[in-house]
Amino acid sequence: MAEDVQQIGAPQNQGEDQHVSDGVDIPTGGGFLQVINGGSKREWPEVVGLAVEEAEQKIKEDMPRAIFQVLPQGSFVTMDFNLRRVRIFMDESRKVARPPRVG
Repeated sequence: MAEDVQQIGAPQNQGEDQHVSDGVDIPTGGGFLQVINGGSKREWPEVVGLAVEEAEQKIKEDMPRAIFQVLPQGSFVTMDFNLRRVRIFMDESRKVARPPRVG
C-alpha cells in the first residue's frame, strides 16, 4: 500500500538539470517554473501616455532583451506566458494606453 501514496505539493529538486537563460532558472525535471530575475521590473506604469517607440526605449533600459508586441487597446491576446515578451497596448494616436507588462 505504501507504494500507492503520492506526495502532493511542490516537487523537490532531485537532481534536476537547471537551464539558466537571462537570469531565469527553469527546472527541466517536471518542476515548477521558477523566476529568479534579479529584481528586474515586470511592469512599466511610468510609460503610459508616451509614444510607443519612446516606451520601448525606456523598457529596453530595464530589460534589454525584451521582445515587444504592440497591439491596439482592447485587442484579444493569447494566454501563453513568455518571460521575454512585453505587450504594449496603444490608443489610436500610438500612445501607450495602459502599463506594459512582461508576459
